[in-house]
Amino acid sequence: NWCCSAGRRVQSAKVGPSPPRLLTEEEYRLQGEVETRKALEELRSYCRSPDFSAWAAVSRIQSPKRFADFVGGACHVTPNEVSVHEREYGLDGIFFDEQLFEEEEEDEEDEHFDRNHTSY
Repeated sequence: NWCCSAGRRVQSAKVGPSPPRLLTEEEYRLQGEVETRKALEELRSYCRSPDFSAWAAVSRIQSPKRFADFVGGACHVTPNEVSVHEREYGLDGIFFDEQLFEEEEEDEEDEHFDRNHTSY
């Protein structure tokens, strides 16, 4: 029995650790939502604590009312900010289009270089 368990340890040491399991898109999205909610709640909690200098923070921010609403539990983004983000970074967004077309242009340049390079 001792010999078998020692052999298994040696064999598993040779193989090495197995690679971590990657998250699915849905798991990634859910984890992001959960962790963001948790971090925002921790921030709210800190902002309510006696260690937090509210006057110093309020004097440096653009919208003290919005900050106060956030600390009180309101959402950290406005509907307008969500809309702008979706327009820029959503599937039909400007950023996505720029990235897509930039990659296509790079591919075409690479093909052009390959064609010209092999002709020499």
